[in-house]
Amino acid sequence: MSSYRINALTMWAAQQNGLSKADISLSSAVGDASFRRYFRLTLPDGTTQVVMDAPPEQEDSQPFVTIAQRWRSAGLPVPKVHAANLADGFLLLEDLGNTPLQHLFSDDATTQTYHAQALTLIAELQNRVGPDSLPVYDTALLGRELDLFPEWCLSAWLRLPPPESWHAVHEQLIQHALAQPVVTVHRDFDAMNLMVHEQQLFMIDFQDAVAGPLSYDLISLLRGRYCHFSNEQFADFVDIFYRQARSDGRLSSSVDFATFLTQCHAMAAQRSLKVLGIFCRLTLRDQKSGYLERLPHFLDHLEDSFSFLTEQDEFAEWLQLTLRPAIMKRLAEIPS
Repeated sequence: MSSYRINALTMWAAQQNGLSKADISLSSAVGDASFRRYFRLTLPDGTTQVVMDAPPEQEDSQPFVTIAQRWRSAGLPVPKVHAANLADGFLLLEDLGNTPLQHLFSDDATTQTYHAQALTLIAELQNRVGPDSLPVYDTALLGRELDLFPEWCLSAWLRLPPPESWHAVHEQLIQHALAQPVVTVHRDFDAMNLMVHEQQLFMIDFQDAVAGPLSYDLISLLRGRYCHFSNEQFADFVDIFYRQARSDGRLSSSVDFATFLTQCHAMAAQRSLKVLGIFCRLTLRDQKSGYLERLPHFLDHLEDSFSFLTEQDEFAEWLQLTLRPAIMKRLAEIPS
């Protein structure tokens, strides 16, 4: 980030608070896979705000602002947008602190408790705001996401062709997704995007929200970066979600649990394949570090789901006999 942009960002943040640049201090905060950067602004009275720097030529902040205002008006826990300068890509946000949810996964009981709270938050999101104004998570988008796997993980990184069963898997996973009720989907409902603030879970990083499958945010949570649940534990969480969704009308009583569990495993497979592709793209195209080492974790997720999706035994066998050895061999070749 250039010194000119830092200066402009600091001047703008000070002006929004009726202060001069000399009255405030700015410190770096953590960013992740995007071009957005975050800074903590400390005011003279000791209170803090977060300044987001999102270069407009690389990031469109309008969806974040629009969704934040709509969801906050619906009573959902999201950061308040104090001010926005979309032309320059500057946002001034409520400071939610330094505790993403994964920092509290200290033991099994605590982890289970917080995941149950997160399931309730997904229900609130889906019940309080309709999906009508959001982009649709349709066949084309689901397909483009799946295509990231053969393009970036197999071809670009492993130099490996997709198996003959890939086309059938690709089509079946899309059909399972489209068979579900359409709701508001955060799209990255991972623990890292749930901040614990004043003993409440707050959602962040929701600018890519879509109108999509009922189970998607559930899968983002259960098959995310920080936990690996067995298929039995996974089914228990899905059952809690299923009962809530049946009770409040998000899911028809005609959908039995076995059908919904299959849809959830298919959704988990779709997302894990997408993530394998994205992590390779972040490494190869965007020169980001730290993503390849996470591939085995999502490969575990992927194998878990395909062990349940018995109609795709051929692809499940390819995962174990071809993909896993290829990934582990390639990782072992990377200098430490």
